[in-house]
Amino acid sequence: MNEILLEIKGLKAGIEGKEILKGVDLTIRRGEIHAIMGPNGAGKSTLSAVLAGREQFAVSEGSVRFLGQDLLKMSPEQRSWAGIFLSFQYPIEIPGVSITNFMKTAVNSKRKALGLEEMKAAEFLKLMKEKMAFVQMKPEFSKREVNVGFSGGEKKRNEIFQMAMLDPVLSILDETDSGLDVDALRIVASGVNALHTPEKSAIVITHYQRLLDYIVPDVVHVLKDGRIVRTAGKELVAEIEEKGYDSL
Repeated sequence: MNEILLEIKGLKAGIEGKEILKGVDLTIRRGEIHAIMGPNGAGKSTLSAVLAGREQFAVSEGSVRFLGQDLLKMSPEQRSWAGIFLSFQYPIEIPGVSITNFMKTAVNSKRKALGLEEMKAAEFLKLMKEKMAFVQMKPEFSKREVNVGFSGGEKKRNEIFQMAMLDPVLSILDETDSGLDVDALRIVASGVNALHTPEKSAIVITHYQRLLDYIVPDVVHVLKDGRIVRTAGKELVAEIEEKGYDSL
């Protein structure tokens, strides 16, 4: 059986004194794609935020271990360096910072943390060109400011490009399909699928079946009122589409 990558036990967390996660248990092994579905306010984005280390969210109970390490004791930077990547539902704009400089800083920061030398300029630009082509981003985007003036689809594509550059072990996609048309959805999903290997895993957070038509999950969880209330295979997606969350 594959190595356990992420193990969550009895996780309770919230924001500003309001408890949102009320006891989440979840185990993800290497190579698995897990979909987390649920209605608005169920706690899906809170779970992704807690895993990424967003400081606004306070954990009151439970444990989270990533590759045997206590994830909750790690800073957001340390989590990234260890191999966790979060694709935001609403990617932020960073005026004055080019995509090239942003990615060069991120990649070399991770390499330094892993005890590796910084990438030489020519090597980095070659890698960047390859990964941009991978997600069908035009080369001139490398000179643009991060997400400034980007359409919704371009922002999401840029997120998958960043994921390709950082090569994470666990990718968390927080409603990456939000606001995407069919063509952009297909490009983003194909990028995610192409990056997937038996050594890497993903958590796909979504409301809808359409993304899971392209990124086929091994396991599907339904999160309602802060708890996982149902876990099954991909057949659960069709059941949700037909009957809705109220039936679960």
